[in-house]
Amino acid sequence: MKTEMFSSLKVVHGRAVRSALSLAVSIAVATSFAAAPAEALAKTTNTTAAKTAKKPAKSAAQAEKPARVAKTTLKSPKPVKAAKVAAADDDDDAPRASRKRRVSYRMEPHARRASVHAVAFQPRAASVGQAFGLHDTPDSLALRSSVAYVVDQNTSETLFDKNSRAVVPIASITKLMTAMVVLDSHMPLTDEIAVTDEDRDYEKFTGSRLAVGSVLNREDMLHIALMASENRAAAALSRYYAGGRPAFIAAMNAKAKSLGMSDTHFENSTGLTSQNVSSARDLVKMVNAAYQYPLIRKFSTDRSYDVFTGKRNLAYNSTNALIRNASWDIGLQKTGFINEAGECLVMQANVNGRPVVIVLLDSYGKYSRFADAGRLRSFLDTLGEPHIMSADMGSGANP
Repeated sequence: MKTEMFSSLKVVHGRAVRSALSLAVSIAVATSFAAAPAEALAKTTNTTAAKTAKKPAKSAAQAEKPARVAKTTLKSPKPVKAAKVAAADDDDDAPRASRKRRVSYRMEPHARRASVHAVAFQPRAASVGQAFGLHDTPDSLALRSSVAYVVDQNTSETLFDKNSRAVVPIASITKLMTAMVVLDSHMPLTDEIAVTDEDRDYEKFTGSRLAVGSVLNREDMLHIALMASENRAAAALSRYYAGGRPAFIAAMNAKAKSLGMSDTHFENSTGLTSQNVSSARDLVKMVNAAYQYPLIRKFSTDRSYDVFTGKRNLAYNSTNALIRNASWDIGLQKTGFINEAGECLVMQANVNGRPVVIVLLDSYGKYSRFADAGRLRSFLDTLGEPHIMSADMGSGANP
């Protein structure tokens, strides 16, 4: 009996020992697998180092070429600061930003490759002309501008018409009216004007080369506002008007009314708002009125001009590329751009001895307005009968 009990206990004990051993082995195997990647990596590193040590040393001539290659590989593109995309008037600081990088590069220290980070791309917002289908209006010159209007300055004869009655934003074309109101006030052009925070653009958030604290006389402010479309200069001019900025805007609208510009309305002196609107027919009236001011003719057609802000000298250039083209005879001009208005251009020019006023609004593409002006001039060179391509052709409204 005792022998049978002892045998049974021995069997149970054997099974318990085997279970314990099996559990221990399982734990050991799991631990070894967890440590395997680190050990394998260490082993690989040691093996690679050992193989490298066994290889014979290269000569100086052989080693020189790989070293140069490595140096070239490590070179990375220079970092570029991210550009802020804004619906800004490109005539001011040119970099219409727009100013506009799509990819940024970053090189990690001691790394052999640059990491590329994609930047979210936002296409330019549609202009008012695009939104209302004005670009769908056909014309025989295949203009990129949705609005084009050319008249003989002496006879007011219409020479080319495409959507001339459409009321659209006019961007910095506004500054022609700003200049007329400033000169009509007869305030001394030698008075000094300081740029303050009130002259910053808080609607489109455009920049300016004219820093806060800059001081220029009224004449210099007017000069760079017309020639280089300097927004802060135009803003400061309106603030220094008798009665302040509200009185200046009221004077702009009163001047427009006196000129018979029934489709026109102004909300500020810079044009950095889609609320400044007009039609091509109204703008011909404004160009003709502005042409009567010798200073506006001179300042708007200058190629370049330098100013001293009290801290540094600034060199400004015309925003109109045609001013630097000797084949053009331009007596007055103004450019403009905001997203809602597209690329805009108004000019008084002599074509084959005939003075004409050219209005181009809502052109798509930075240089397309200048190309359209060239197409219109070529058309005028061979002009027979007046060419009318207007969505509202035949309307009984007065020109």
